Amino acid sequence: MEQDSWIVRLHNWRVEHVSDKMFLLILAFIVGLLAAVAAYSLHSIINLIASLLTSQFERSRANWLYLVYPVVGIYLTSLFVRYIVRDDISHGITRILYAISSNKSRLKSHNTWSSVIASAITIGFGGSVGAEAPIVLTGSAIGSNLGQLFHMDRKTLMTLVGCGAAGAIAGIFKAPIAGLVFTLEVLLIDMTMSSLLPILVSCVTATCFTYIFSGDAALFTFHLDNEWTVQRVPGCLLLGISCGLVSLYFIRTMSFAEGIFARFKDKPHVRLAIGGTMLSLLIFLFPALFGEGYTSINLLLNGKTEADWYRLLDNSLFAGHVTMLIPYIALVLLTKVFATSATNGGGGCGGTFAPSLFIGCFSGFLFSRLWNIYEIGVYLPEKNFALMGMAGVMSGVMHAPLTGIFLIAELTGGYSLLLPLMIVSVSSYLTIIIFEPHSIYGSRLAKEGKLLTHHTDHAVLTLMNLESVIDHDYMAVSPDMELGQIVNQVSRSRSRVLPVTDSGGMLMGEIDIMHIRKVLFRIELYHHFKASQLMEDPVSTLLDTAPMTTVMRTFEQTGAEWLPVVDTDKRLKGYISRQRLYTLYRKMVHDMSED
Repeated sequence: MEQDSWIVRLHNWRVEHVSDKMFLLILAFIVGLLAAVAAYSLHSIINLIASLLTSQFERSRANWLYLVYPVVGIYLTSLFVRYIVRDDISHGITRILYAISSNKSRLKSHNTWSSVIASAITIGFGGSVGAEAPIVLTGSAIGSNLGQLFHMDRKTLMTLVGCGAAGAIAGIFKAPIAGLVFTLEVLLIDMTMSSLLPILVSCVTATCFTYIFSGDAALFTFHLDNEWTVQRVPGCLLLGISCGLVSLYFIRTMSFAEGIFARFKDKPHVRLAIGGTMLSLLIFLFPALFGEGYTSINLLLNGKTEADWYRLLDNSLFAGHVTMLIPYIALVLLTKVFATSATNGGGGCGGTFAPSLFIGCFSGFLFSRLWNIYEIGVYLPEKNFALMGMAGVMSGVMHAPLTGIFLIAELTGGYSLLLPLMIVSVSSYLTIIIFEPHSIYGSRLAKEGKLLTHHTDHAVLTLMNLESVIDHDYMAVSPDMELGQIVNQVSRSRSRVLPVTDSGGMLMGEIDIMHIRKVLFRIELYHHFKASQLMEDPVSTLLDTAPMTTVMRTFEQTGAEWLPVVDTDKRLKGYISRQRLYTLYRKMVHDMSED
């Protein structure tokens, strides 16, 4: 009670002394700071666990502990989620998209910390997933819960969710522009002036505090040795197309593997056995799959000689067999998606952000290496194309070419490669959209009609709630009711339609007052007609689970003024008024269009 009264007093003081716009900027600053703290804490814990577990490994041979650590990590994570969190925290970015489109941008309070702990355990013990999605969920949850604490409206909550996500990306990678465009492209939040400035504040704040916490060292180091030339345009175009196809492989394989693990949703021990076994064997064969894989990425981005690249083979059965480098890279590229699926499917917690960077780096290196070996054209610097491959696969998997371009440019300081990054990212995106209309994050919600988009009409319909437009106050009549009793019901009804239902509430038909007006006031007929004789079939019915796009389309096709809503057993839930629906729709369009 004391805490609630303190919050109320603070809220009242804020309303009186601080404008809404200024307070939103203050909250954006706080969100950016907390997102940076969360990102730094997570990476610190991951590095600490990984170094404790692997610091004594021999580089020149395989290590059998790779068979043990990942299973232990997944098991500990599943115990933490099942007995402490007691909620599903997988698919972090998809969860944010769902909250924005279907839950009024409200995320649960435990999301501000649960994903950090769960993903730290998973990745620290070798889970082949990324820490970015859990941190993005954490940052968004911080923004959402701060907004809920101060009773902010839905539009402001959405902006604060965007601030948290943008701050998380900016903090993780020290890339403020990438954080901004990530929110625009992936979370699909429109950048009006009212939301642009708070998100910028969050990005800059998170980046600055990350520099304070960890110094000026970049997550990936890259030094440009070979300037880009126009003769390499064909290579860039072909790399982009290749990255688009690799992205298609990534998305389709991930969806297939998730479907397999979903069959054992209620059997966690079976999921752990399948996922843990698969992951352990893959990491034992290909240690590059251990954890986020950023060490391997840095090897490819900084290697100057073949001796540097051969270090990828360390700790594996292939150590010392330099002729196996190309097959090893190809096999790692193909199996990474299975390792990621096994980690999450087995009970671990992590995202696909880092795996897309990992696969992109390996794809770009493999493409350029084979190009140079077979002398297909002008020489392509492997490290440059490894960098561009990261942007290409990220653009394809996330359907976010701007994020891919600016993230990689900011991440590595590779602005001198900005034009080829654009070529690769755009060509990858144009390739993937031929096969997949939605990103890996949005495809699940798109199938349910719950994905928010930049198309204003569709976005408004997605945000609308069917329950909010159903009128439950209807006057139902039984099929045996006589006309005289029906007239009495008409006098008390607010609509021109009376539903006819049986004793179980099942809709049998409806009586349109305008259609019976010829007999409505003829007293001599009051005992001659019953509802069953006067009722008609409704022009259409709506399921209570129907998306709003279907509701709006049904009204347009039928021209009806009222439509009944029924459940799957055809029991009447209520009616929707065309006038009420369009009034709410116009109001939401107006609210979304305001700055």
